[in-house]
Amino acid sequence: MRRGVRVALDIGDARIGVASSDPHGILATPVETVRRGPGDLDRIAALVGELEAFEIVIGLPRSLSGGEGRAAVKIRETAELVRQFVLTHAVGDAPEVRLVDERFSTVTAEQQLRERGKKGSKRRAVVDQAAAVVILQHALDFERETGNPPGRPL
Repeated sequence: MRRGVRVALDIGDARIGVASSDPHGILATPVETVRRGPGDLDRIAALVGELEAFEIVIGLPRSLSGGEGRAAVKIRETAELVRQFVLTHAVGDAPEVRLVDERFSTVTAEQQLRERGKKGSKRRAVVDQAAAVVILQHALDFERETGNPPGRPL
């Protein structure tokens, strides 16, 4: 298992959920929800820098058959913008950006929040963070089980 903090992004049209791992790569925790629009990449780069992340994991939506549709194309484009922005704003080594399958991450996050009693607007306010946690925890578990980094580098 590689050591170091990882940051996960669940990129949506209106918000970006952010989660991070501990330096040992054991547990994913929510960080914040960033509103899409002016300054969103600045905030993502600042969080990556503050957390001293060596890797950014971005959820890539796939269909049940494993194919990629319009949503995946949009995420790939945004992921490339994130990669370029973080690369130009990094102090020291820029983190690698990896795309991982995020099928069911939002559904899983919604279910977990519902089970914890979060309702309506309170759930919507944190679902993006929770989805980022699901994405990152899956990536951490995959690496721990296989010894390989999750997903594919951008």
